[in-house]
This record gives sequence, structure tokens and C-alpha cells, in this order.
Amino acid sequence: MGGLRSVLVGAAAGAAGTTALNAVTYLDMAVRARPTSSTPEDTVEKLAQKAGTDIPGSGEDRDNRLAGLGPLSGIVAGVGVGTLLGVARGLGWRPSPAVGVVVATVLALIAGNGPMTALGITDPREWDLDAWISDVVPHLAYGAVVGASLEAMD
Repeated sequence: MGGLRSVLVGAAAGAAGTTALNAVTYLDMAVRARPTSSTPEDTVEKLAQKAGTDIPGSGEDRDNRLAGLGPLSGIVAGVGVGTLLGVARGLGWRPSPAVGVVVATVLALIAGNGPMTALGITDPREWDLDAWISDVVPHLAYGAVVGASLEAMD
């Protein structure tokens, strides 16, 4: 697989995986009536502070921007992980399907939770079983879809 094709195939796989992650997350919210997490927005806000920049607006305008930027950061992470895996495949890395799913899942968990943890917004060591399930299951859906997509697009 060529360089640009590897990037595009990986990005498409990452987008498909991100859609699966979001669908599983929203289904969980609907079934269990659980609220949305504020950690993506909190992460964007803290990253902006650390970068010395402001999120424009005030009050509801600023809150609405954060409500959009938080999920966008998840899309960037998901597409980015898929792109990385597509490039790795383009360079000849061909794991078994099970290993591909595990690697995609772990990388997505790191990309999603790493910044939040590093910034002190959350601490996975303090999560209860319910929080872990709510986080791992959607990321596993991501990994499965990314893995299957990459395999199918070879």
C-alpha cells in the first residue's frame, strides 16, 4: 500500500471506528440514562490555558464552543490513531486480526484518556468498575471496527 493511500485508508478506518465508539457511547447513555462526560471539554479548556490562549466568547457562547471542541478532539484522536495504524500497515506491519483490534483499542484508550490523565482531569486508578466498563467497551468497538476496516481495505 502506497504512502498517501495508507494515510487515507487509515484515516477512513479511524473515522469508522470513531463512529462506532460514539454510537456505543450514546447507546449506553440512552439505555442507562447516564449523563455525558464533561472531561473532553475540561481537557480542551485546560489545554487552551496551558497554551496561553483563550476560548473565544463568554457565558453560553464560550460553553457552546467548548461543547463542540470537546467531541471534535475525540474525532481527531480517533482519526489520528487510525491514520497511524494505516501508515504502519503501509510499512508492512500485518498483525493478526485479534492483535490489530487490541492495538487499536489500546492506542485509542491512550489517545483519549492520556491527555485527560496527564492534565489531572481524571485518574483512571480511581475509576470504579462501572466507569471502566463505560470507557473500555466503546473503545473496544473502536478497535474492532478499525481492525476490520484496515483488513477489508488491504
